[in-house]
Amino acid sequence: MEKWYAVYLKRGHENAVSRRLEGAGIETLNPLLRQKRFRSKGIVETVEPLFPCYIFVRFNPAERCRMISYTRGVRYIVGGASPMPVPGEIIDSIRVKMAGGVIALQPEEIREGGQIVIKDGPFAGFYGIFKRYTKGSERCLVLLDALGWTLETDNCLIIRV
Repeated sequence: MEKWYAVYLKRGHENAVSRRLEGAGIETLNPLLRQKRFRSKGIVETVEPLFPCYIFVRFNPAERCRMISYTRGVRYIVGGASPMPVPGEIIDSIRVKMAGGVIALQPEEIREGGQIVIKDGPFAGFYGIFKRYTKGSERCLVLLDALGWTLETDNCLIIRV
């Protein structure tokens, strides 16, 4: 009976292994995550694997375990000789959030005075108080607790505490 299993891969081989297995008629799920990251050139949008080094594969272990294990780029099927199935509800919940194979995180609506932590960029790890959204599609003012500064930042790089 076919079930979903997690397969651990060599770093960066998620897309290649998915294509190889799908070419062999095996269903895979390789969810990608679209997010904004702080780089030296500023904020850039990236698309990366949601689970780096892992994909989900639907197969019958009695029939396909060996073939999948020896696919180029695969390190092992999680669970080894007795693969551990991933509940279908988990796969369904991932698929619901996907559009075109990609999950786009929506920034949380934060109210004035809400405590936040900056999660990326030069102020990563700093706690602050949300002041207000400013002009621009994704910018806001944050009062940094430790420094007593007001900082204008991209609101997708902060999370509520």
